[in-house]
Amino acid sequence: MPTFRSAQISEPGGAFHVVEQELPDPARGQVRITVEACGVCRSDAAFVNAAFPNVSFPLVTGHEIAGRIDTIGDDVEGWTPGQRVAVGWFGGHCGTCTACRGGDFIHCERLQVPGWAYPGGYAEATVVPANALARIPDELSATEAAPLGCAGVTTFNALRRSSARPGDLVAVLGLGGLGHLAVQFANKLGFETVAIARGADKAAAAERLGAHHYVDASGGDVAKRLQALGGAKVVLATAGSSAAMSATIDGLGRSGELIVVGADPEPIQVSPFQLIATSRTVHGHPSGTARDVEETLKFAALTGIRPITETRPLDQVGAAYDRMLSGDARYRMVLTTGR
Repeated sequence: MPTFRSAQISEPGGAFHVVEQELPDPARGQVRITVEACGVCRSDAAFVNAAFPNVSFPLVTGHEIAGRIDTIGDDVEGWTPGQRVAVGWFGGHCGTCTACRGGDFIHCERLQVPGWAYPGGYAEATVVPANALARIPDELSATEAAPLGCAGVTTFNALRRSSARPGDLVAVLGLGGLGHLAVQFANKLGFETVAIARGADKAAAAERLGAHHYVDASGGDVAKRLQALGGAKVVLATAGSSAAMSATIDGLGRSGELIVVGADPEPIQVSPFQLIATSRTVHGHPSGTARDVEETLKFAALTGIRPITETRPLDQVGAAYDRMLSGDARYRMVLTTGR
């Protein structure tokens, strides 16, 4: 029986162990993917520590998957073995809940996230629903494509579906794994782009990524400096700090939006007086469907947007995960399998 390797955790908060298993066959409506690369996302820690409900162990996490179709199950159309595909946070939808019946698949009541609903991409192979697949353009390597299935689509979708239009002032709060992609997308979408982060040392990196302005949040009133630039049509909050998000609200212009994609359990502090007179809004944004992932990959390929990554082989999964948690990685950690 053919086998493959996967990185498992046997209990909440436990260590990774690379184990060998029998290769699973896809069921009806599924395909098996040979994994070439998988991003190590900060939200993986929530699964590792069982912070989400119904996480089962042993756990194989990983929801930024890039590879090739190996085998196709029954009743799967439009896909062939050998195709390069990505699977992100959106790992399949049920098709029958109220959201799905309205075509709103990302809000599916039974949304399947790889590494939660089924074994994820910290492995040499995985089986996924065919409705989770996105095609990878030839211009992107697997290592480049993998983070775009979660971090990429989250920031690209939030910006392209915002009220901002080319020429508008758009600020990106945070310059990490999400933020460094958001700055690139904002620039290529035609926005006057502001990067907001802590420390003057990040200004050069912000400029290289495409920011027209840099605001050092450690230097004082962020909102005042955004207003000096004309007021932001959109602030995309990628940093996981509710306090930092709150500090940008008065920097929004008329009908400005604070769009939240960075996660923090602490509440955002905002007064009705900050919102009513200027029609400002504060709202969240999820990642995106398989089609959104495919469009993100295509846009990145066309415009030269790339995640900045560090790679580790699968057998160094623990070191890669720890480096991601430390914040020392070059924006995105990616596991590679050599397949």
